[in-house]
Amino acid sequence: MKKFIRFVGLDVHKDSISVALAEDGRGGEVRYVGTIGATTAALGKLVARLSEDGVELRFCYEAGPCGYGVYRHLTALGVDCVVVAPSLIPRKPGDRVKTNRRDAEMLAVAHRAGTLTAVWVPDADHEAMRDLVRAREAAVRDVRKARQRLGGFLLRHDRTHGRKAWTQAHRRWLAGQAFAHPAQQIAFQESVDTVTTGEARRDRLMAEIEALVPGWSMAPVVAALQAMRGMGLITAVTLITEVGDLRRFEKPPQLMAYLGLVPSENSTGDHTRRGAITKTGNGRARRALIEAAWTYRWPARVSRGLHDRIEGQPEAVRCIAWDGQRRLCARYRRLGRAGKKPQVVATAIARELLGFAWAIAQHVPPRTAA
Repeated sequence: MKKFIRFVGLDVHKDSISVALAEDGRGGEVRYVGTIGATTAALGKLVARLSEDGVELRFCYEAGPCGYGVYRHLTALGVDCVVVAPSLIPRKPGDRVKTNRRDAEMLAVAHRAGTLTAVWVPDADHEAMRDLVRAREAAVRDVRKARQRLGGFLLRHDRTHGRKAWTQAHRRWLAGQAFAHPAQQIAFQESVDTVTTGEARRDRLMAEIEALVPGWSMAPVVAALQAMRGMGLITAVTLITEVGDLRRFEKPPQLMAYLGLVPSENSTGDHTRRGAITKTGNGRARRALIEAAWTYRWPARVSRGLHDRIEGQPEAVRCIAWDGQRRLCARYRRLGRAGKKPQVVATAIARELLGFAWAIAQHVPPRTAA
């Protein structure tokens, strides 16, 4: 007996989910089912209501702030579900009406047409590690902003250290600052305490990452990536938590395009025009790679810290890391001599660095669950 496919579009919100159907093989009917509660019980009832003999259910919804709970619950019930990239959903240029019903119907129709692009969904452990890494990133950002506010306060009152900031000497200088008005002294001390508290929070999160990564299934991949120059623990764990297993990409160019590190293009006829990188995909991973790329402006060498990181790694990983370092250091200098802007050079190096990271990941699989 031939199965009919029922494509179900979900417009997911915090308290409600709008549901629409697009039938396949039954006249192409598209209908709006209604709104259900955003609970596992309501989803279970919806699946039971839509299930029929000879009907296959295929759900889809946009990635968003509600996370992957709907996906995990539906897949646990044994039905097909995909989470789609919102920026890659085809939309009519002249369509200016947006409602929950229209969004659900549009998702169902696009899913039936096969024009949706699914995003990678991490498992619960992977998502937990990603949350921890993002929490540290937020703490680093808060510390930077707190330091900038304190620096602005001191500059307004003509207090400058004159040397490198946030060294031990600079902190002793801060401890010696005094203001005549009590209100200004309170404001100054609160700003200093904000920096101190933020630094302690950042360091605690860093310690937790160092403690939890060894027990993570992706720990071997993270350790292997650190064999490359510029790929410290945070850079490697950021790349893996945001992208996942690099082996899911068949070729490096697919991974480069996934992170938006390939040039944009606007060509027609015989004219080819390439512009800045597309910047699609995950911005956190892309930024981490570009920061790592700056380290290749120096000649190729194995520093003491890098030597400690590559110790115990397979010979194949060591060879790839060293070949990558020699190539990227030479390419950095060559592009610089060609007059390219430093930002353009760093981006080009980051793109190739990602290719070497992909090659290393082919030799070091994740740890399998016991």
